Amino acid sequence: MKTDYYKKALWLSFFTVLYNIVECIVSILAGVLAGSIALVGFGSDSFVESLSGSIMIWRFRKHGKISEEEEEKIERRATKLVAITFFILGFYILYESVKKLYFQEKPETSIIGILIAIASIIIMPLLFYMKYKVGKKLQSRSLVADSKQALACLFMSISLLIGLLMNYLYGFWQADPIVGLIITAFLFKEGYETIKEEEL
Repeated sequence: MKTDYYKKALWLSFFTVLYNIVECIVSILAGVLAGSIALVGFGSDSFVESLSGSIMIWRFRKHGKISEEEEEKIERRATKLVAITFFILGFYILYESVKKLYFQEKPETSIIGILIAIASIIIMPLLFYMKYKVGKKLQSRSLVADSKQALACLFMSISLLIGLLMNYLYGFWQADPIVGLIITAFLFKEGYETIKEEEL
């Protein structure tokens, strides 16, 4: 039943917010302790992703309590808000990547940071798949767009892991900000496409 998919969408949104808040707190604490700018940046990224999840909670909690016309208006608004979070995240990562390259800020090795990155690499593809599948079933552009935030988090986790390991093993600290610039291009592209699709 379609109602079950709405419940699943809400549950996935709550999980997203909870996971990202925990990831944010742990990453920033680990980053401060290790003196790792990469980890602090990763924690800040998790906070922005929790904003996207919060928008989805707001959107799906309205289901069944308002008319279909009002729900469509909320769907459109939620899609635009999620698109904005892509740009916020993109500009943040662009700033961090350029700053790291310019000031030669090398990510420090952190076992906790490596474990956080590995956990996200395992969890985020599953979250992306479930959100994308439910979003398609509900024909929810906002949830499909939000699913790509999980994909962005996966790329960020891979970037963090590459940065920490390449610096630790080979002293190649530039790997982290270079991957960050690639992720920025992905985020701007997704934000732009989400807005264009909504305008059609």
